[in-house]
Amino acid sequence: MNQWLDFSSNAFIFAFALYCFAFIAYAIAVAGKRWSNRDPEKHKARWGKIGFGLTLAGWLGHLAFFVTRWIGSGHIPTSNMYEFMTFLGMAIVFAFIIVFLIYRNPFLGAFTLPLVIIIIAYASVFPSEVQPLIPALNSVWLKIHVTMAATAEAFFAVGFAAALIQLIRVVDFTRTDKVGKRARRWTEFALVVIIVIVGFLVAVFGFRSAGYLSEFKQTTVSVDDAGKETTTVKEVKYGLPPIFKPYNSEAVKVQPFLGMKEPLLETPSWMNGINAGRKLNTVAWSIITGVLLYGLLRLIARKQLAAVISPHLDDIDPEDLDEISYRAIAIGFPLFTLGRLSSP
Repeated sequence: MNQWLDFSSNAFIFAFALYCFAFIAYAIAVAGKRWSNRDPEKHKARWGKIGFGLTLAGWLGHLAFFVTRWIGSGHIPTSNMYEFMTFLGMAIVFAFIIVFLIYRNPFLGAFTLPLVIIIIAYASVFPSEVQPLIPALNSVWLKIHVTMAATAEAFFAVGFAAALIQLIRVVDFTRTDKVGKRARRWTEFALVVIIVIVGFLVAVFGFRSAGYLSEFKQTTVSVDDAGKETTTVKEVKYGLPPIFKPYNSEAVKVQPFLGMKEPLLETPSWMNGINAGRKLNTVAWSIITGVLLYGLLRLIARKQLAAVISPHLDDIDPEDLDEISYRAIAIGFPLFTLGRLSSP
């Protein structure tokens, strides 16, 4: 069992690395054709083939990860967030491969592969250990439900990538009227949201690699139907510096960061969900890190990021992007419907 799981872990790292190299190849195919001394179309086609070859090899490694983890764990690896997100990443690459074989457009890879990389990196936030399958999940219908829904979401992701390319492609960044400015602002906002998600990953992995940890004791009071109050004290651990501490809590250990020795704010009392304070704190750090990353990129580009990307998309037919997005959604919607119908 351990041998299968060890091989599975290595295959996962192998697949992730190839996805990163594939994205670089697609980026060169899209952007490099402008400074290539040779035929731009041949340059794009050559690097597009390299990117697709790396993507296909990465997907085979990802498939090996999925199969060997299934063998090693004894159940289909979609039972927790780590396994589901890794399966979703594999499904997105599978959907991309199908669409790419139809349209042969490397631009789609330059936008889809980063999405896969983000999803796989997000999966790594969760514990990767194999967990026993609870009886409620031991159902063939649940297996069908999860796999069908994830596959449908994969095609939706490819449709999203095509729609994002189309949005950046059709917006006229030379317009100075009110409508043109509004279009540019909303297009840029879409990129800001993506960068904020990247900021979440940067913050989590950055502080995790630094070994950051703060602890709090939170006191909660619950009232049952008979009016009896029950007081519960639980420990809450933070992997990010506490901008927001849990509601009604005391600090046990707060590791200083940039002179911040105690939380700045307390989570509002109406946020009473599971780990509400920690989740709010994570959202705050994601926004802060994302805004800093966006500011750095804007400082380097000296103009809106969408305006930097747009000139590289001039030779794409917007109608082709619209067709790709439509077909991806047309495939994903019935799959998602079947997945919902098979829900136990």
